[in-house]
Parts: sequence; C-alpha cells; structure tokens
Amino acid sequence: MAEELKATVHGGELKLERYAGPPGDPGLLGIAPDSPGWRVHGHPTGMLTGGFAALMLQSLHPLAMAGVDQHSDFRTDPVGRLVRTARFITTTTFGSQQAAWEVIDLVRRIHTHVHGTAPDGRPYRADDPELLTWVHTAEVYSFLTGYQAYAQRRSRLTPAECDTYYAQAAPVAEALGAVDVPHSTHEINRYLARMRPQLQVTSAALEALRFLRGFGRTGRERLVARLLMNAAVGLLPGWARAELGICRPVLVRADWDRPVATVIGRGLEWARGPSEIHAAARARLAAVAPGARSRDSGSRLSREDQT
Repeated sequence: MAEELKATVHGGELKLERYAGPPGDPGLLGIAPDSPGWRVHGHPTGMLTGGFAALMLQSLHPLAMAGVDQHSDFRTDPVGRLVRTARFITTTTFGSQQAAWEVIDLVRRIHTHVHGTAPDGRPYRADDPELLTWVHTAEVYSFLTGYQAYAQRRSRLTPAECDTYYAQAAPVAEALGAVDVPHSTHEINRYLARMRPQLQVTSAALEALRFLRGFGRTGRERLVARLLMNAAVGLLPGWARAELGICRPVLVRADWDRPVATVIGRGLEWARGPSEIHAAARARLAAVAPGARSRDSGSRLSREDQT
C-alpha cells in the first residue's frame, strides 16, 4: 500500500534532495513544523479531500476550465497530472528555496504556452494574474477546509491561525504572478463572494467531474478515489454544490462520507509511515548553515577578548 501510494501521488520517486539541503535553508515560505502552513499541507486526508474539492471549485470558472479542457493531459495521464501537482505543493511548502523557485519557474514557463479561446468566445491565458488568483484561492480554501474537517479536534487551527495559513501560502501564488491574493479568512470570503457572479458550470466542468469520480488505475484506486470524492463534496460551499448539480443529503455527508474518509486517511497514513519528506525538511531546518558556526565562535571569542 505504501509503494502504491508513493507511485500514485509522487510518481514512485520522492526526490528527497529537494527537501534535505542545504543545511539551515528556511525554504520559500520560511515556516516551521508547527506552522499552520506546514500542518495543513502535511495532513494527508485534508489534502486529498481538499485537492478533489479544489478541482471541483476551480472548474466553475469558465476560463480556467477552458484552459484545462483544451490543454491539460488529465484525460490521458491523470496520475502524471496528480504527481506534478503534488510535487509542486510539497516542494514549495517543504523544499529548499532553490528547489521551490525551480518548480515555480517551470510552471511559469509552461503557463506561457497555455492560451486560447473559451467556448463563449472569450480569450484566456494561464498566466493571467486574475486567473492565477482564482486557482490559488480555490486551492487554499479547499485545503484548509479539508484540514479543519479531518485533523484531530485539538490540532485544528484557531481563527488567527487560519489567517496565518492564508498569509503563509500567498507568496507562492504571488511568485507565479497572481495579484491581490487574499491573506486572511475575511479576504477569502470576500473574494469568493465577489467571484460568484462570474462562476457557472460548463459542459467541460461536468465532464471533468465525471472523470474525477472514475479516477484510478486499479479497482482499489478507483474505489478509494470515489469515496474521497464523496467526502470532498462536503467541503464545497453549498452554492458550488448547487451549481455543479450535486445533490448529496447532509446526513449522508456527515454520517457516511466523512467517517469513511477518516478511516481511509488513517489507513493511508499507517501504510505510509512517517513522512520521509517531512523528516528531510526538518533535518534541513535543524541543521546549522555553513559558516554560521564559525561566525558564532568568532563572536564569542570577540566578547571574551573584550572582557
């Protein structure tokens, strides 16, 4: 199960060198293991259900969905798409500064080639700052909602920590070119309310939804994905479920979908064991940067000489 999970989410190769060095490197976000950003992006169940929810929410933007429909290889290589997305998130969250900037620069280069015309006649481009803000906001809103639903109650974020999470995640979107990125819960809610008139379901969005429900290479993968998709529906705002035409009673979501996803998540965590990525990142953060020890020693000697 651990190998299958690694193959599905990480392509079978964790690329630990992205997280292990250089010693003392604070990473792009400069966060520690107890930071809200680390806790949210390090929670498997919250990220898996939140990831599915984010894809459903993002699909409601006709221009964003047109870009995915016309340029993405999610139909022919869905696992590859998942691997690239997961690697981007883990690298920018837990990786070194250099590794984070490498994947950001790669995505920016790819975005320059993604442009076209939506079915409604409007032009779009993937590097549109406003579209980047939409994609980012839908992601972080869904990730945090997933964490708050599936983390142990004592580990869930306080309102102040939720604001911190959004602020910690914002630099990644800004580095990609997003503008006016929300930095707090209030700003997230205000942004989503402002965007609602622009959102609507399209035939491409419905096709993507059907595809997500059948995601997986094996029967076991498809079953797990279907159950996690059901749980992800419960993370969506009510208006998003209505727009997508999803009718799933609240009792089913609360008494079946969420408990089942909780069990699946714990099983996946048990199979995976301690995260090698997190361990490598912790070791990097705890290590002394080259030259720091000698500088500290020189500083102590100078103080001793003065006394």
